[in-house]
Amino acid sequence: MELIKKHIELRFGKIDHRDHLLISFKYDKELIQLSKSIGCRWSKSKRVWYLYRSRRNLELIKSTFNNKAKLTLLNHQGTKYDIPSKAIKKEVPDDYKNLLIRKRYSPNTINTYTNMFKGFMTFFADREVDELTSEDIMTYQNFLVKEKKVSISTQNQAINAIKLYYEKILGKGKFDIYIERPFKEKKLPEIISEMEVLKLLKATDNIKHKAIIAVLYSSGLRRGELINLRKKDVDYDKRIIFVRGGKGRKDRTTILADNTALILEQYMNLYKPDYWLFEGMQRKQYSPTSVLAILRKASKKAGLNKNVRPHMLRHSFATHLLEQGVDLRYIQSLLGHSSAKTTEIYTQVRSHSLAKIKSPFDVIIESKVHNSTG
Repeated sequence: MELIKKHIELRFGKIDHRDHLLISFKYDKELIQLSKSIGCRWSKSKRVWYLYRSRRNLELIKSTFNNKAKLTLLNHQGTKYDIPSKAIKKEVPDDYKNLLIRKRYSPNTINTYTNMFKGFMTFFADREVDELTSEDIMTYQNFLVKEKKVSISTQNQAINAIKLYYEKILGKGKFDIYIERPFKEKKLPEIISEMEVLKLLKATDNIKHKAIIAVLYSSGLRRGELINLRKKDVDYDKRIIFVRGGKGRKDRTTILADNTALILEQYMNLYKPDYWLFEGMQRKQYSPTSVLAILRKASKKAGLNKNVRPHMLRHSFATHLLEQGVDLRYIQSLLGHSSAKTTEIYTQVRSHSLAKIKSPFDVIIESKVHNSTG
């Protein structure tokens, strides 16, 4: 087999303020023709061939120059990542999948972990994953942060997926593979006001949709907890809702508001669900995307200038309870937080106490007005 001697460097950059794939190589007629054949254009100022940046075009470049040249991806700092000349499909080992199942992770968590680890394996498609080092893992993290520009939570998910394989499948100690974690973002929860909650409900004509919004807000449920509710999980007499297998596979109870109970009873009489409290087509469990669509439509109809999501209603529930003077420990229990520190974040967004604090600017103005009239 003839050795590939030609070398192409590929990086991301901007041409005319738009993101492109920039291709550079030593003068070679064959590579020039191949570049032209896939629609690449020549930039005289940057002295590179370029093609609009997209996943499809990246795959097109890889397949076009397959076995013609060695492709190397350069990031903005000049770090190189070799791209295999042939696309190699990597499958997550069965041992890894089975471990996730044995640990009884939720279907969503299993899907996230397998996809994250598959992405890691595919990045090093021309190497065996068992042979990768700490430096290789750092290289992959650099790629995620600098090139893919993933969020901190996504980066942490990728780290967790990788660590699980090396520590549990390969049996490496926790300190044998060093993985640097990003600093956690300290974002305050996004909330809406009590009046905005009422606007959402008033803008919703469909009784099922109204019931979904009411339960999310008045009981502080996560979206996954809502769609997992069964008819028998609602106790109308005691005014409580049983949350089965919440985050961390924990059961808990939360409150059922009197007004939410009335809305639920109207919904039950009209829709008569069989098993799940909220059912979709063919009596199947309601879908997470449908819940998002309901809130998106209600927000637009209510004229709210914000993208209201299910977790914002949960945050609002906690914040409004805190503003009413409910003890933080009770709120922690209702939300299902294992640590009080998680619940304490709501003390930073409550507006009731902040409203009592007078800005020094107002004090100065009021003092000036008082002195001028005195």
